Amino acid sequence: MTDNKKVKAVRKTLSDTNLLLTITVVVFFAMYIGAIIFQGKGFLKPQTFFNILNANAALIISACGLSLVMITGGIDISVGGVTALVSMCCAVYLDFHQGNVFVAALISLAIGLAFGVVQGFLVAYLDIQPFIVTLAGMFFARGMTTIVNNNPFNVANEEFVALKDTRIPIPGLGSYNRAGTYVDAYIEIGVVVALLIVAVMFCMLRWTRLGRNFYAVGGNSQSALMLGINVKRTRFLSHLICGLLAGICGFVYFMHVGSGSASHAKGMEMNAIASSIIGGTMLTGGVGNIIGTLFGVLSLSTIQNIVASAGLDQPWWTGITIAAMLCLFLVIQSIVMARKKRAAR
Repeated sequence: MTDNKKVKAVRKTLSDTNLLLTITVVVFFAMYIGAIIFQGKGFLKPQTFFNILNANAALIISACGLSLVMITGGIDISVGGVTALVSMCCAVYLDFHQGNVFVAALISLAIGLAFGVVQGFLVAYLDIQPFIVTLAGMFFARGMTTIVNNNPFNVANEEFVALKDTRIPIPGLGSYNRAGTYVDAYIEIGVVVALLIVAVMFCMLRWTRLGRNFYAVGGNSQSALMLGINVKRTRFLSHLICGLLAGICGFVYFMHVGSGSASHAKGMEMNAIASSIIGGTMLTGGVGNIIGTLFGVLSLSTIQNIVASAGLDQPWWTGITIAAMLCLFLVIQSIVMARKKRAAR
């Protein structure tokens, strides 16, 4: 009976989630088709789309973690700092200590897990506001990055360079270059990792008891408690998973840039939050979809590419367009919330 009640409690939430997901997908395709029509044939090439994935694989992973925490009604703004710290630690280990890639990946997971455990404990069991806890985590991660190494440098480790330069060809979706040579489209290893995480997170949230618990806690923690859900443990697990994904994000980001720098991933946490909101995750909790988050990242990157291809190279134009998109989706979320309140009466 308890499981049936939980399913009924999240059914309305899932319907709202599907509505926001549909809006996000429609907006993305409308933008991309508009870019093809008005910005030329560059957007028509499959590699243009794959380049968006290549450049934003790490952001997809961090946005998945943010979405999970936001579904439970929390926030985590430390993911950018953790990404920079992981990149720097891996770079120093590989370049200065002649390390290997496998151990570097374990270091990434350990750093992300440590942040997830500490921040999750402070938020869930000591009841400290998640914004304050993760703000401290962001400052700590950025400070530790500078302590590990203050100077930016490229990694020359041969094993890592070979991994970084690995490309996965996509047969049949290539194009002809200016010399008339056919070139296969490709994706980087990080894209495969990001899409696997999206699939795992989607399945977890959609079809597992833990996933239903996340929605229930974010929708109404008191009702979730009455249903027998361990609210503190659920919130702890959301931050733990987010921290673990931040560690993976850091390694994927590192594989893409191939360097260590204290300035890496600046603003990533804001882009991840923006992508989650555009993807239909509500700041109030209880509503969200990982597939929507994926399309939120794609929408954010597409609008940036459209602005750049239009000749508006100044960074403030990108900021203005992102702000306009956020306002649009926040208005849509407000309408959804108003509909929920009317239905509850």
